[in-house]
Amino acid sequence: HLEAARADVLAFTSFPKEVWRQIWSNNPNERLNREIRRRTDVVGIFPDRTSIIRLLGAVLAEQHDEWAEGRRYLALDVLGRARLTAVPDPQEVTPPQLPALSA
Repeated sequence: HLEAARADVLAFTSFPKEVWRQIWSNNPNERLNREIRRRTDVVGIFPDRTSIIRLLGAVLAEQHDEWAEGRRYLALDVLGRARLTAVPDPQEVTPPQLPALSA
């Protein structure tokens, strides 16, 4: 299965090397999910579906405001350079060599 997903797994390598560390994972989504979980844990039990939707809407609105205020995960100049960079064939990209783990 991993061989079939090779192009998807290595998609981040089509961007400039200086942003690989930032885009190889989905940390912003994970952080958003943690914040939603934290807020729902505080409430505990919701009286109805609309109250859950209101809470999630508030969390998403706060997150949107944070991202819109300029606190960007990737700077605009990096994104601009990434759009200008030609995307190589994923079959030609060699994955970074990782050191072997020892016990």
